[in-house]
Amino acid sequence: MPKITRKLPAKAKAPVAKTLGAKPGVAKKPKKLKPWTAAEVHEAFSRFQKANPEPKGELEHVNPFTLLVAVVLSAQATDAGVNKATRALFAIADTPQKMVDLGEEEVRNYIKTIGLYRTKAKNVIALSEKLIAEFGGVVPRTREELESLPGAGRKTANVVLNMAFGEHTMAVDTHVFRVGNRTNLAPGKNVLEVELALMRVIPDEFMMHAHHWLILHGRYTCLARKPRCELCLINDLCRWPEKTV
Repeated sequence: MPKITRKLPAKAKAPVAKTLGAKPGVAKKPKKLKPWTAAEVHEAFSRFQKANPEPKGELEHVNPFTLLVAVVLSAQATDAGVNKATRALFAIADTPQKMVDLGEEEVRNYIKTIGLYRTKAKNVIALSEKLIAEFGGVVPRTREELESLPGAGRKTANVVLNMAFGEHTMAVDTHVFRVGNRTNLAPGKNVLEVELALMRVIPDEFMMHAHHWLILHGRYTCLARKPRCELCLINDLCRWPEKTV
């Protein structure tokens, strides 16, 4: 009986890169985005200023202390959610001493609609006690001192320094981080890199309101999932390869 031999199928070859201009089997590196020129940065912030000359933060507060508390509470929460909880709280506790007198349990009851409210209530009481013990019940005016308060970090310090004391700081939240990277205005791997990059490129004349313009731009125009490029004031300057205009 004749011997039957079967031909085995050839081993599948690895896919070859299809990218135009790439060598076979080598993926093309993404194109490096062109940095913004000083003139373009100035133009962008001139447009923001013209559209909204006096931008305001959306966290409701009545003094530096309530601003500090509101920012601490805003971590992993929306400004609207924080405002809903703090309106009644600040009506009866707008100083460190009043907050301590209110007590942690009562603070929890006021802010229980905010994420991580138990930890945040504990921090609010602790920072109030520290303000009384170490700073005479007054919100300090240096970054180091602000960052020493329970629940407060660099972003909190930047917001308080800017909004309460008129310092030229750049608070980087998720919106500012996205705008800085997406537009290539100030790319960075983390919030500190983006913050320092923005401080380098933004002209001093715009620094008082710069972080508010960028936050509002990211919150209402340069959205995370579906950016509204057609409404963007700076779409002709933006370096994002996927912009829709």
